[in-house]
Formats: sequence, structure tokens, C-alpha cells
Amino acid sequence: MILIALGANLPGPDGAPALETVQRAAALLDGLCGAKLVALSHWYETAPVPPSPGTPDYVNGVARLEGEVDPAVLLAATQEIENRFGRVRPYLNAPRTLDLDLIDVNGILRDGPDPILPHPRAHQRRFVLEPLLDVAPDWVHPRLGVAASELVKTAE
Repeated sequence: MILIALGANLPGPDGAPALETVQRAAALLDGLCGAKLVALSHWYETAPVPPSPGTPDYVNGVARLEGEVDPAVLLAATQEIENRFGRVRPYLNAPRTLDLDLIDVNGILRDGPDPILPHPRAHQRRFVLEPLLDVAPDWVHPRLGVAASELVKTAE
């Protein structure tokens, strides 16, 4: 199973609201690198982490795909989608038009080069774990061996 977190808190380059941007990006995941989109979470509105006064809330979700993919090729493909939606990276945790994070790619453990798998902070983020539970309720963190249903209890 491939899990990709989607998030946005700024309008897209065409002025589309964040919710519309993540919905359009999710549709582009189907067939990406030959993988099939099999499930999409509900959309969640969440405050920025870390907190940032004046920064708009995020719309977050998780997509579940099935297929055999090269993680580096998948990362490049998701970054291309981000670029199409006007993603810029001026500083760490900057507001964004679109963020696509590889959370897990078929249980692969990878310390580098990018992408690091599983995502190094996913287990700490409620805004990832809650929607992840919608699409993969039995998911177990491949490195920690802890179920997402347990991880969400202590996540920020």
C-alpha cells in the first residue's frame, strides 16, 4: 500500500480554494507511476503545525494507492504535481498551495536519499494520522511496529 498525505492552506495559482486544489491533486494521483488510487480520506481542516498566528488553516487528507513503484520516481512525480499547483518552498513549514508527502510506500524502510520512508514525522502528526485511518485503519508504522490507531492518541 502507498499512502500519500495531501494538504494545502493557500489558494491555488488560479485562485481556487485549498479544498478544490487538494481534490484536483488527488484525482491526478490515480495512475501516477502506474499506481491505482483505491481510497481517499475525508477532508480535515486543521491548524498549522507548528502554530503560526495569522496563517490560514490547512485542508488535509490521505490517498491510498496500490501498485509497485520506485519511491524516488514517485517522489519526483508528486513534486511535479506540487509544482503544477504553484508550490514554492521559501522556508520550513511555509504556507503552501499544495503539499504531497509520501507517508509509506509498500512498507519500504529507506533512510536516504530522498524520499525517507516511512515519512520521518508522520507518526507525530494528527493531521496525517486521522485521515490515514480513513483509508488504512489497520496500518502499522513499518519502522516502529505501532498501529496508527495507537499513534494518533499521542500525536500533535
